[in-house]
Amino acid sequence: MTTTTIGLLLFPKLTQLDLTGPLQVFSRLPDTKVYLVAKTMTPVTSDTALMLPPTIDFAGCPQLDVICVPGGSGTDDLVNDEETLCFLRQQAEQARYLTSVCTGALVLGAAGLLRGYRATTHWSAIEDLAAFGATPDRSRVCIDRNRISGGGVTAGIDFALTLAEILADRSTAQAIQLMLEYNPAPPFDAGSPDRAPEEVVSMLKQRMQGARRIRVDAIKRAADRLARASGSAV
Repeated sequence: MTTTTIGLLLFPKLTQLDLTGPLQVFSRLPDTKVYLVAKTMTPVTSDTALMLPPTIDFAGCPQLDVICVPGGSGTDDLVNDEETLCFLRQQAEQARYLTSVCTGALVLGAAGLLRGYRATTHWSAIEDLAAFGATPDRSRVCIDRNRISGGGVTAGIDFALTLAEILADRSTAQAIQLMLEYNPAPPFDAGSPDRAPEEVVSMLKQRMQGARRIRVDAIKRAADRLARASGSAV
């Protein structure tokens, strides 16, 4: 039986639920080896108090069947981190699936791996995908050929279960869902800007203005770098 290898990227200031939701699902797949991949073996600080120790570094990482990039404010740095982008491009050459959760899609885009593909990300960053030649898609899980992206944070569980069915079968994915008792019944219907109260959306957007300016600048620099690299490759 061939073992499927899945690598989840670690980096400073990642949103831990973007990572740990899919990790919980993937770790229950049969005949699967899951790696937590980072530049070095130094533990990574997430956007909470949780520290995340890598299991392998870039240099030692084997060719992966699935590479998954989670999101978080750390992606603002990652979209211009050539070492990480180079690692993703190298893995993409033979990987079966290139995947992301939340703003991890922006990192795939900055690596030039989403041009001509549909993709989704966190609602606050959906418009940024176009800077990398991707077509923004507001679905919770977006599948376009071998590119699979999940929306913001909690969508990572939906994404992982979707991929679990692809890698194994529906019954296996359903059994994992049942084992996790993933049966969402949120106390508020406020998990999307389309459904949350208008005043809540406005309040949150105002709080995010500073972070938004940082991201816009990072995306512009990354898109400019990608355009220059594409031009020199012609």
